[in-house]
Amino acid sequence: MTLRTPAVSALMAAALVAGPTLADPATAAPGSTVGADSLGDPYFPRQGNGGFDVRHYDIAFAYDPGSRQMTATATLTAVATQDLSRFSLDFMGPTVSAVTVDAVAAAFSRDDDKLFVTPKSVLRNGRTFTVAVSYAGEPGPMYDPDGSIEGWVPTDDGAFVVGEPQGSARWFPGNNHPTDKATFTFRATVPDGTTAVGNGTLVSQSTRSGWTTFVWESREPMATYLATVTIGKFIISESTTPGNIPVYTAVDPRLAKRAAPMLAEIPDIVDYFSSVFGPYPFSSTGAIIDYAPQVGYALETQTRPVFCDVPSDAIGTIAHELAHMWFGDSVSLTRWSDIWLNEGFATYAEWLWSEHTGGPTAQKLFERTYAPDKKPFWDVLLADPGVLDMFDYPPYDRGAMTLHALRVKVGDEIFFKILKEWTRSYRFGNATSADFIRLAERASQQNLGSFFDAWLYRTGKPTSW
Repeated sequence: MTLRTPAVSALMAAALVAGPTLADPATAAPGSTVGADSLGDPYFPRQGNGGFDVRHYDIAFAYDPGSRQMTATATLTAVATQDLSRFSLDFMGPTVSAVTVDAVAAAFSRDDDKLFVTPKSVLRNGRTFTVAVSYAGEPGPMYDPDGSIEGWVPTDDGAFVVGEPQGSARWFPGNNHPTDKATFTFRATVPDGTTAVGNGTLVSQSTRSGWTTFVWESREPMATYLATVTIGKFIISESTTPGNIPVYTAVDPRLAKRAAPMLAEIPDIVDYFSSVFGPYPFSSTGAIIDYAPQVGYALETQTRPVFCDVPSDAIGTIAHELAHMWFGDSVSLTRWSDIWLNEGFATYAEWLWSEHTGGPTAQKLFERTYAPDKKPFWDVLLADPGVLDMFDYPPYDRGAMTLHALRVKVGDEIFFKILKEWTRSYRFGNATSADFIRLAERASQQNLGSFFDAWLYRTGKPTSW
């Protein structure tokens, strides 16, 4: 994600985020058959659900941009991780009309951002089951603690769809926490002349009675916040990278001329990052450039980052978002407090691309960023920036500086070995700062405790490392 400037007070943040404290699965009563209605993330304590592991989402919907109405059925295939007499899903979307579990009607209720489901009989631990939720109405956007808009954001010709860190629950029910990844199928039906662009691979497109259905499949596991089906009038282009990765881009015609240089860089960026970070982790790449000026940021939606306009630093921004395919999308954080593992790594990838293409070197960019003694910038704890600062400058710039300081300390050969091992060891999984520190120490054969303590776990400007 590109930088988002905090726009609300801590008091508002508490009102938007905290809500009632929900159960942590780790402290659930022994023998309970009710799935926990939280995964206990400190930043978003109402996010996620326990008692099951989602394996696949099949989301079929029709959306009319004129009326902004959606009719949908989301079918989740999951495995019970305990006996379940009841479980919950994250959902802030339209009115639910029916829920079934294994094609049998189930009782359901809603409480704010949760959909509670009671199957007709207990789901036994280890059982694979399907839950289908039918709903209809206007999905709409939501606002985050920092004042940013996300979710299903209507545009003048469709919808701009972004979900970090909470917004996916505005348009489909699920286990909306990065630790429960799944594969996805999207079946999006929109009026003729409108295009629906999703994650992964377009497997079919068919038209009937004035409506066109686009079927997208994301075959590699994906966190729910990275899902998109952005809708509008687009110019579509398809190609491949020199390394033979399919490239699919969609751009609003109003932005096509300004976007052309940025889109032209995608194949080379993906192939260069593949040489530095390890093999590209997904089946396709590309970008969606829509016109949604009210959003104000780009997001690394898996395989195909989405942009609300052509950014002023177009090449740096596209490099940043594509780097997230390795750092954030394939290797995902375990708790939101580790956001530097996403944003710091993607920012450092921007520096590497600059260095690779003859721009300022990573060392020069480090020096520029390190030089100012901006007190708020250094007063944020990088390993736990807080919900208001998680998308502000410190996780991005100080995260990148941490990586460059590590590169200087261990040398290029070991540093780039660390990056490749990181993307290999945690491919399609989740990791923490502690995991990265252990890997860096193992690869370098150095004790890096004081180094990471200075850069991650203390406030203030590091003066030696």
